[in-house]
Amino acid sequence: MNEKPATFPPPAVELIGIDKSFGPVRANRNVTLTIAKGSIHGIVGENGAGKSTLMSILYGFYEADAGEIRIDGERLRLANSQAAIRAGIGMVFQHFMLVDELTVLENVMLGAEGGVLLAGGVERARAALRRFAEDYGLAVDPDSRIGNLSVGQQQRVEIIKALYRGAHVLVLDEPTAVLTPGEATALFKLLAALKAEGKTIILITHKLQEIMAATDRVSVMRQGEIVATLDTSSTSPRELASLMVGREVLLRVEKQARKPGPAMLEVEGLRVVDERGVPRLDGVSFTLHQGEIVGVAGVAGNGQSELLAALSGIMPMRAGTISLAGTKLDERAMNPHALRDAGLLHVPEDRLRMGLVPPFAAFESAALGFTHERRYGEGVLLDPAAMIEDLLRRMQDYDVRPCEPRLKTSKFSGGNQQKIVLAREIERSPKVLLVGQPTRGVDIGAIEFIHRRLLALRDAGVAILLVSVELEEITALSDRILVMCGGQITGERRPEQTDMSELGLLMAGVKEIAA
Repeated sequence: MNEKPATFPPPAVELIGIDKSFGPVRANRNVTLTIAKGSIHGIVGENGAGKSTLMSILYGFYEADAGEIRIDGERLRLANSQAAIRAGIGMVFQHFMLVDELTVLENVMLGAEGGVLLAGGVERARAALRRFAEDYGLAVDPDSRIGNLSVGQQQRVEIIKALYRGAHVLVLDEPTAVLTPGEATALFKLLAALKAEGKTIILITHKLQEIMAATDRVSVMRQGEIVATLDTSSTSPRELASLMVGREVLLRVEKQARKPGPAMLEVEGLRVVDERGVPRLDGVSFTLHQGEIVGVAGVAGNGQSELLAALSGIMPMRAGTISLAGTKLDERAMNPHALRDAGLLHVPEDRLRMGLVPPFAAFESAALGFTHERRYGEGVLLDPAAMIEDLLRRMQDYDVRPCEPRLKTSKFSGGNQQKIVLAREIERSPKVLLVGQPTRGVDIGAIEFIHRRLLALRDAGVAILLVSVELEEITALSDRILVMCGGQITGERRPEQTDMSELGLLMAGVKEIAA
């Protein structure tokens, strides 16, 4: 009796020969990729390598110029995101697609109301939220307004939205870029639970430790192509980094010990209150010296953002004093324009909301805040050719890809947008540089580049205040570490004299730690 040959289910996703260009820029080059059903598949690559474009094609945001897509073995044309959703594809973007003024329930139902009469749809949605909370631990108050939720809770809502629409393939683009360590741990427990239920997860991330911990297989993209697909268990962060960049990458920061110079930024008793009257900074005092990097560590929402906003003149002070290079700053001096002219420059935490204007051409975004400089023209008339030439030189120095100053800012990947902001601020010879989340959403090669630039600035005598949610980044770059909790500084440590456990306790508000 002849035995029937074993049959295997088709892959969850097959991308075959995918090509996509945007004008002269070829974002995807003959990409072929197979994603096994019920697996977590990582995709890594430098900024601009084509990862997000490829996933946007899978989600129907773009149509490929060539190639085909197969879902569960069936060839499909995903002409828009509605078609992708019908095919069981869900995507959680790095920048969430939620309406802050609506509730969780309303956001989940938006576009999937279930007919003209909403009553039945509302009850179905509430039942689904209860089920997701029980099955996956996705507990979110359905009646909370999105604008009142933490970033981690908002991300849960995005995942709930996808599951509510029937997603069996879930794409996550840089999901931990804006999460605290605890939120990131909870997310990966959730992904493991979804995988156990047979869901397929595609994970785009620059964090190689997350790839090693969470994925079954990983594909590496470089310059729009897949250069390798490997079993995660058979590779290493060093090999993946080399495949991404095409050369050996230094995974640790090497810095020389330096003796700081005179005080450049002195902050005493800084108090900041938000528009609702809630104190965000309460008596913050510290000194930043020439030629040193002082890192500010803390769980997101504990005053770090308000500290940068106050020091850069964006948010008014309620009390306290600030001195720059020995000069006490009065109210007139505490505005972004005057501070920039005095040598205090600022790389904001959120590059899209505060650092760039996405619809602008890159050369326009690269001149924001500095259009009064004579290099860009006389009076109110700007010289676009001069602005383009200036950015072109910086794009080459900072390895911005594509090297196209006229391209819309929104068309660049997150890491290349970050390089445009960094180049704009760093190239103005700052005395003091405020840097918020310098490597958020940035690939391993760009991280190495940015770290070297910051250390070169520090060695050249610039005083740098660094805010980052990445404790490894804080400890690697900083000469001193300030820890914040509840709008106050709970401790100061030197990186070589502390560890992650002690910093974690200080971040939780434990000011005195027993020896």
